[in-house]
Amino acid sequence: MSKAFKGTINVDIRDSVPDWAPFEPPKAPDGAPNVVYIVLDDVGFSAMNCYGGPVETPNIDRIAADGVRFTQWHTTALCSPTRSCLLTGRNHTRNSMACITEAAVGFPNASGTIPPENGMLPEILGERGWNTYMVGKWHLCPTIEMNLAATRRNWPTGRGFERFYGFLGAETNQWYPDLVYDNHPVDQPRTPEEGYHFTDDITDKALEFIKDAKVIAPDKPFFLYYAPGAAHAPHHVPPEWIERYAGQFDMGYEAIREQTLARQKEMGLVPADTELPPLNPIGTPQTRTGPDGLPFPPLDYTKPWDSLSAEEQRLFGRMAEVYAGFLSHADHHIGRLLDFLEETGQRDNTLVIVVSDNGASGEGGPDGSVNENLFFNGIPDDLQRNLAMIDELGGPKTYNHYPTGWAMAFNTPFKMWKRYEFNGGTSDPCLIAWPSVLGHGGEVRHQYHHAIDIVPTILDLLGVEPPEVLKGHVQSHLDGVSMRYSFDDPSAPSVRKTQFYSMLGSRAIWHDGWKAVTTHPTISGWGHFHDDTWELYHTDTDRSELHDLAAEHPEKLRELVNLWFAEAGANGAFPLDDRSALEILQTPRPQLASPRERYIYYPDVADIPEHQAVNVHNRSYVIGAQVDIPAPGAQGVIFAHGARFGGHALYLKDNRLHYVNSFVGMFEQQVVATEDVPTGENLILSASFDKDGEDPPGVSTGILSLYHGDRKVGEARIKNQPGYYELAGEGLCVGRDSADAITDDYPGERPHRFTGGTIKRVVIDVSGTPYVDLERQAAAMLARE
Repeated sequence: MSKAFKGTINVDIRDSVPDWAPFEPPKAPDGAPNVVYIVLDDVGFSAMNCYGGPVETPNIDRIAADGVRFTQWHTTALCSPTRSCLLTGRNHTRNSMACITEAAVGFPNASGTIPPENGMLPEILGERGWNTYMVGKWHLCPTIEMNLAATRRNWPTGRGFERFYGFLGAETNQWYPDLVYDNHPVDQPRTPEEGYHFTDDITDKALEFIKDAKVIAPDKPFFLYYAPGAAHAPHHVPPEWIERYAGQFDMGYEAIREQTLARQKEMGLVPADTELPPLNPIGTPQTRTGPDGLPFPPLDYTKPWDSLSAEEQRLFGRMAEVYAGFLSHADHHIGRLLDFLEETGQRDNTLVIVVSDNGASGEGGPDGSVNENLFFNGIPDDLQRNLAMIDELGGPKTYNHYPTGWAMAFNTPFKMWKRYEFNGGTSDPCLIAWPSVLGHGGEVRHQYHHAIDIVPTILDLLGVEPPEVLKGHVQSHLDGVSMRYSFDDPSAPSVRKTQFYSMLGSRAIWHDGWKAVTTHPTISGWGHFHDDTWELYHTDTDRSELHDLAAEHPEKLRELVNLWFAEAGANGAFPLDDRSALEILQTPRPQLASPRERYIYYPDVADIPEHQAVNVHNRSYVIGAQVDIPAPGAQGVIFAHGARFGGHALYLKDNRLHYVNSFVGMFEQQVVATEDVPTGENLILSASFDKDGEDPPGVSTGILSLYHGDRKVGEARIKNQPGYYELAGEGLCVGRDSADAITDDYPGERPHRFTGGTIKRVVIDVSGTPYVDLERQAAAMLARE
């Protein structure tokens, strides 16, 4: 009991006096406001209209008109790290989130697990009487725990949210999302052909959660954490939203940057003398190499617009149209939330916060991509292939991303993009509105703040003291400060005096209007951090970090570099990690069960998340299914792992056994049996891959053979992709292909269930044992049964 019992207890209840206080659920103060916390993804500083950008966001503009916009509000430059700050008020490395959770490396600064002493906002508000809901992207759970066998301690419901509907990892297909409802995975309620889209779906659920409680307790406030996939890749959106922007980006990203900066100056968002940095401010593969002759990252540069062919310009323009449509589509659904609050009389007493978790993304490289999983597998995009898919951009057949030039444009007036500690990675939109209390409609504030400041601001506005103990854990100190002072006095000096930054090898420190930042390329593998070049900027006047003052003020630079090391030490920021994306993602990580040579899976169970499923990459493997087929005509998926953008499957079609391997979505490799499948009980149908080489290194090549029992019925040479099928993993399933189909060649309708027979189990062997020996073992096992 949190309170002492003050009643009277005697033998007879008639002589006793009750006291309900220790047993009552927490109750928020009368008139306490709702909180709607909207966290956008990869939306740069200048994408939206209200920050001078070209993308129409009329509903976010409504929020801006009711509140204030901050022009110097900052993030960590990457998703999970920033989101940890947004919910705890502590710096990302103190949250053990030096990088995204899929890139955890087993050190205190980067385990992917936020320690319980760093309590989260929903945990605090839930104990104060708010209902707590979350929809959308979580990305604060290590991969070892993103499955049904794991603890739920780091799922949203384990960190204070009463209701959750969304996805756990870094990203998801917006047409075929990896959905979790509260504590278990679920299938999406309808198909894209039936009008499904993830943003629409989570908005429905958010409204449902609110209504479910409000009809019972109308005065009880709620905290809603609304985190759509927009505008993170893949940029998926209905075509009518794309067409709204037809031709609007034909002038190119350099012209858009100039127009955006002009509007920002008119709106008072940046100083009047702000200038644009060059397109490639830290170098290109042609102009710069690293220590030991290591190359500059091939994706981290921008092609000048006038160097592009007419076809390239048409493709790049279309990619921007898709992104803009995606963001406007998300804004439309934010409008649905606002409309509901207004219609039910709750808007005036709802604190609304809108932020982005980092700057616009550069993962698309200089040419953009129709499948960004190529980036995570270390495979370059092919421009001609991208051009061939131009009419499919935004739809289910692409996993698309724009080129780096648009990241620069949507980060105007800053350098670089997500991952980098220049302002293009860290300076982001932040809008706060509470009409009945804060007022200040449409105003701008220039005080310097950071994602860690949102939690203290919310607690301050709600009149809630940070707890000393939460769920039995003594709480650590907050790094953030309240921004409330800035609402009352636009000219007040920034309360925040220092902020350190560290991300994937890029480093920076801001202190009293000055900033030191390295030119170290992220995920470059360069290392040699002590040899980094540091630049110095007076950001109070040089917001775009254009005029390097390191040579003029060497003592100031030395002071700031020393301060960075002090802050990094205080925040447990070491070790630094700038390895390539593929190398980081392939770092060995814990599994719930010890690695084994044989994995057994069954039909009619939840998908197995990729990070905890059998790993067949760069090795030999055998997929063997034990099935009963009483008569000819069985068809459908036996085994599937992945999606059309990378994956493999075993299925029956036209009485023949088929195997397909989609190599990072670039091409399908199909093997079809030369004989009809037999009928009978306890049949063994198999696909066996025998690795015989690598081309290039890490990409295994070999012979894929199909078997009916010990009889080979087909073979072909294939190659397997080196890394995960998707950044956040793609599920393994038996007896169906649950989400985005790996191939359009499947028989029947989604989810292409196996019919006409019974799958008893699927066994995947990665021991390297020759198939014929495995088949003999299987036959002996069946004989024993």
